[in-house]
Amino acid sequence: MAEPVRSTLTPGLAATVPHLVRSEDTAEEVGSGDVAVLATPRLLAWAEQATCTAIAQALTAGQTSVGTRVELDHLAASPVGERVDVHAELIGVDGVSLRFDVRASDAIDGRLVARGTVVRVVVDRERFLARAARPRA
Repeated sequence: MAEPVRSTLTPGLAATVPHLVRSEDTAEEVGSGDVAVLATPRLLAWAEQATCTAIAQALTAGQTSVGTRVELDHLAASPVGERVDVHAELIGVDGVSLRFDVRASDAIDGRLVARGTVVRVVVDRERFLARAARPRA
């Protein structure tokens, strides 16, 4: 049975994480396309990082969260050298399930680069890793 989520995990927790688009962040480099702009898989990883940052101080010792669902609209291209600010806000808590609003924007002009939702589930780190390491039949 999952442990209850601490009451400090409440809607409104948020974080903004800045990123500079580097050549290794492009679709060419990660294999998701053949253009030198920010790759959607990299943007998704940044969005998940922002969700983790938003709740890091509210988790108890031994707890972590794992991603279970993502909806992401990648709306605009970001070239190498552009700074993208990725913002995540916890908008819902349902038991151990956490729902986040995520947005990415150009740091200079505020242009919306992406928007979406991320769902994470709070788990006991050791129990989760033990289950993941179990031999499969």
